[in-house]
Amino acid sequence: MPKRITPLSSTAITQAKPKAKEYNLADGHGLYLRVKPNGAKLWLFNYQKPYTKQRTNISLGTLPPVSLAQARLGREKFRALLSEDIDPREHRAAERKEKASAYSNTLENVAAKWLKLKEESVSDSYYKKISNRLNKYILPKLGKLPIHKVDAVTAIDVFTPLANEGKLETVKKLCQWVNEIMVFAVNSGVIYSNPLSGIGKAFNAPKTTNLPTLKPDQLPECRFAFNIDPLAPHICIEH
Repeated sequence: MPKRITPLSSTAITQAKPKAKEYNLADGHGLYLRVKPNGAKLWLFNYQKPYTKQRTNISLGTLPPVSLAQARLGREKFRALLSEDIDPREHRAAERKEKASAYSNTLENVAAKWLKLKEESVSDSYYKKISNRLNKYILPKLGKLPIHKVDAVTAIDVFTPLANEGKLETVKKLCQWVNEIMVFAVNSGVIYSNPLSGIGKAFNAPKTTNLPTLKPDQLPECRFAFNIDPLAPHICIEH
C-alpha cells in the first residue's frame, strides 16, 4: 500500500529550514518543494516520461514568487498532459520555441520579406513608392510589433489621421499593401488568419475626378493645336 502523503501547508513551507544537504517536501501527486542549503526553495514536478517510463523532474519555479496554489495548478496542467501521453518538458520547450518565433516575426521583418518578393513583380518606381510609404506611415508605428499582435483596431488608429487629412488615396493603398503583407504571413505559416481583411471599409473611398469631355465646337481647335489631318481617323486628347 503506497505511503500516504500529507499535503503541504503554508506553515510547513515557512518552517522548512535549509540543511547541509538539499531535501524535498512532498505535496502529493508528484509535486515537491526542494529546499537547498542556501535557503532557496524550488517547486518540482516528478513524473514518468510517456512510453519510456523514465522518471524525471520539471521545474515549476521558485518560492516566491510561485505560491503553493500556483504550483498545484501547474502540477494539474502537467498531469493533464501526461494523461494524453504528452511529455510536459517537451511541451514546454515547443511552446517557448513557438513564442520566440512569434515575437521575432515583427511586422517590420515580415514586410521586408514581402517587399523582396514584391520587387520581382512590380516596376522599380512602384516598388520604391510602396517601400517609401510603408517606411513613412506604417513601420515607424507598427514595425516593431509582433505581427500576431497587429489587429484591425491598431491599424485603423494609424490610418485615421491620414484619412482626416483627406489622404484617402494613400489610405487605400496602405490598406491594400498591409493586407498583402498579412496574407503573405498567413501563407508563410507565421499567423493563422488575416485580421485586417476588411479595414479598407472603415474609410471613405477616394473621389475620382474624370477628365472633362470636349464639346463638338472645341474639336477644330484641338485639331489645330495638334496639327491633325481632319480627314484622318484620330482621337483628340485634352492637353
